[in-house]
Amino acid sequence: MYQPIAARSLFLGVALALLPAAALAQAWPQKPVRWIISFAPGGVHDTLARLLQPKVGEALGQPILIDNRGGAGGNIAADAVAKSAPDGYTFLVASEAIATNEALYGKLSYDPYKDLTPVGKMADYPIALVANPSLPVNTVRELVALAKSKPGSISYGSAGIGTSGHLAGELFSGMAGIQMVHVPYKGGAPATADLVAGRIQIMFLSVSLSAPQVKQGKLKALAIAGPKRIPQMPEVPSTAEQGYPEFNALLFSSMLAPTGTPAPIINRMNSELVKALRSPDIVKRLTEIGGVPAPSSPQEFTEILHREGERWGKVIRDKNIHAQ
Repeated sequence: MYQPIAARSLFLGVALALLPAAALAQAWPQKPVRWIISFAPGGVHDTLARLLQPKVGEALGQPILIDNRGGAGGNIAADAVAKSAPDGYTFLVASEAIATNEALYGKLSYDPYKDLTPVGKMADYPIALVANPSLPVNTVRELVALAKSKPGSISYGSAGIGTSGHLAGELFSGMAGIQMVHVPYKGGAPATADLVAGRIQIMFLSVSLSAPQVKQGKLKALAIAGPKRIPQMPEVPSTAEQGYPEFNALLFSSMLAPTGTPAPIINRMNSELVKALRSPDIVKRLTEIGGVPAPSSPQEFTEILHREGERWGKVIRDKNIHAQ
């Protein structure tokens, strides 16, 4: 006898809830799994998801469907996942913005900490502090010295208000005790073009965008914005090496699920992601797009989210930054 979709879904949900944890993980999935991406096709988060898609799908025995829903700093996709059924068939591929959007946007249509459950971090995308070649500095210390001698004379660009490049600039300015002028753009490409043209002096720019410009001599790299050097630019010292061990700014890709998704399903997805991220071909391709594999457990990623939310939330509140 025909059963309405809602009735069948309810029956499946009850049946899954009664299964022991191990049996539940083995029984799932019974149909294609959807990954909703927070950004339009072509960016690093979308590229990583599409790299992982065939491997994870093969391991699960079901296709992974990619659904790009860009806009509002990732909030459109996050809202869609937060409001989805917690049955293990909808996941969110998010950026670091998932930890900062609540502070940036004020009241959201979802609660990133209550309505979404961390599955795991997937990859980091380091940021480089780069300058136009005409700027008479070659190190972080020289940049700080110049900024202190001429307050407000150095301008730094970003892809927009509240983006990673903007927040990194505000955090660094506070730590270094300097004043710089922020120039927001509508995207990273026009900001980078103006940096190369010399209309702005510096940027905190993802390695995926900055490394090619540095190799061509169009920009010079002063530092990697974090604790250590990276494989893509091994000759560039970190900010930690140059006197700022507490300064750390990077982009990252992560996965979350609707709150209420059974823990065995969360753990199974996490396990397959970790395996895929450790495969040589994924590591190689991720390195080529400026990334570093950084898989974590759900518990570790929960701690990362809260830590990043508190750290960047303080910068956002102290500087009175509001997304536009």
